Parts: sequence; C-alpha cells; structure tokens
Amino acid sequence: MTYKAYKTDHTVLGATGTKLAGLAAALMLVLAACGGDVDSGEVKMARADWGSGHMQAAIYAQLIGELGYEVTDPAENTLDPNGFYPALASGQYDLWANGWFPLHDIYLKGELVTGQATDLPIEPVGWQVASGALQGYMVDMATSERLGITTMADVIANAGAFDMDGDGRADLIGCNKGWGCNTVIDQHISEFGWGGSVEQVVGDYNDLVGAVQDRVAAGEPALFYGWTPNWTMSVLVPGEDVMWLTSQALPGDAGSTAVPVLPGCAWQPCDLGWTVSSIRAVANTDFLDENPQIRRLLEVVAIPLGDIAAQNARMASGGYSEEEIWADAAAWIAANQEMVDSWLASARSAT
Repeated sequence: MTYKAYKTDHTVLGATGTKLAGLAAALMLVLAACGGDVDSGEVKMARADWGSGHMQAAIYAQLIGELGYEVTDPAENTLDPNGFYPALASGQYDLWANGWFPLHDIYLKGELVTGQATDLPIEPVGWQVASGALQGYMVDMATSERLGITTMADVIANAGAFDMDGDGRADLIGCNKGWGCNTVIDQHISEFGWGGSVEQVVGDYNDLVGAVQDRVAAGEPALFYGWTPNWTMSVLVPGEDVMWLTSQALPGDAGSTAVPVLPGCAWQPCDLGWTVSSIRAVANTDFLDENPQIRRLLEVVAIPLGDIAAQNARMASGGYSEEEIWADAAAWIAANQEMVDSWLASARSAT
C-alpha cells in the first residue's frame, strides 16, 4: 500500500532537515491501498494559522491521500478563519481540519445584499475532538495568590495590577485579529461592561504569549486568554505557573461553560465563561456531495486530545519544521494502524 503523492515544496535546512525529510518521505509510504481507491482531481486543503492544529491537518491530508486523492499541501494554505471560511464557501478550498465549534458558528452564515442572513454552502463534519477543547482567561499564579484573584470579577477589582500601558485598564493578552476568540473577547468586554477596566491586546498569539512567559518568569502580573490543546499549557502549567479564572458567560452560552474538574482552577466545577468546544473538520458541501468517501472519512476520524497535547508540547521548544509536523502525523497514523484501517475501510464503502 502506498500513499498517493502529497504535494510539497518545503525547503529543508541542513543535514538534520534532510534526515527529517527522508523520514517523512519513508513514512508517507507506510499504508496500503486495499481497493476502492478513486481516480479523482486535486483536493484543495487549507489549515489554520495556529500551530496546535497543524499535526491534525497533516493527518487528514495523509488519510485522504490514502483514499487515492492528490492533496495540496495544507502548509501552503495557512489562513485565519476570516480568510478561510469565505474562500471555502466560494470553492477556492475544499476543507480544513481546524474548525472550533460553537466558536466558529459565526462563520457558517453570510449576508445577502438585502441584509438577510443565509447559510453558506459549508458544514462541519465529524468530531475530531468532541467537547474536550477548553478556553478561557488565565492569570499568573503569583498575582492570583497575592491578590486573591480567582475570577474575572476579581480582575476588574484589581485592574491596575495588569495595566501595562498606564491607561488604568487591565491589559488582557488576547488573540490574532481574524480569530473567533478575538471577536468573542471583544463581545465579553462590551456585553459585560468591562470596557472601563479591561482592554484586549491583539497581535500574533505566539509572540504575545512569549511575552507572558517573560512576565511570569520575572514575577510580573500577567492576564491572558488561553486554550487547550495548545503548547502554552506545557510552558505555563495550570496550577503551577498560572490559574484558570471563572467568568460569566454570554446569555446564549450559559449552561455549557462549566468544566466538572479542571486542574489549576480555584473553583470546582470551573465555569470558564466560554463554551466547551469541539474540534471538527469543515468542508464545502458541494465537495462533500461529490466525494462521499471523503465525507465518510471526516465523519469517523477522531484524535485523542492527549495525543494532540503531547505533540504540541514537543513543538513548544520552537524551531519545529514542517517536515517534523508531517513526520509526527505519519507516526501517529502508524501507531494507530488498526483504527486507521477501520476508518479507511468505512470510507471506501461509502457511495
């Protein structure tokens, strides 16, 4: 069994990179086509611009390739949600593996010229991680203990402790412009009346959290948005370096934001104020209708949250190459061969 050729044009740096590229190429030849392969056109796949989802994108690309499709390199189409979802609806791309729901519900509808909302021809498929993706506000452990801060209400009462620019408001390290979390944080600030006490700091998330690491290491107060699975939890460990904060939720989210037991939260259950999310593949509906094998594959693929978190932790040291991400995905497939074979068999039976 062989993988269908996977399009890539990565530059490999040095002897180590060459060895990794060789390993990745070898791992690409691990699985076998057991019949039922298709002779299809190119599958146009994208991926999100947060690194915690890159291995999963590579896993999906390799599995779709195993069905006999030629898949574009997701790394060459790295986008934020604002860019991806409209392009998906127009058919510029066919799918990605990095949908977060209900956080990304806002991208499933468009607006007609009349101003009316309309469903876009895209849909989430399957449950890559079902109700296991968490997100919320976090604070450094030292400030939490010194000022007794365990909730966002406590932050409001001590906003000056987190003021980095001298305007009297707490600087909340937030998300990239164009991410769903960026929009929701702004909603929280507006809807909960936090505007006089809190402002969101927007920029490249990895750079922003790198600065948070520096502040925590220096014993300085830090307030930021965090999520799992993500590399930040391996360098800013909840319960050791940082604490989760409880928060109020938007009216539509109430009842779905509490986690029964969450290490690093002073309250159990811990109501984060953010809906516990599911990570799902999202694809163009016409593409799915034309490719029932891919639809079935997306329906059955599930990747344990712990496996994603472990790979994210390996990336935390920095300098992680695309070849290493590809090799991680191929190694995960090989380690879960029996389950993967059952997914592929199910997909090949779809008509």
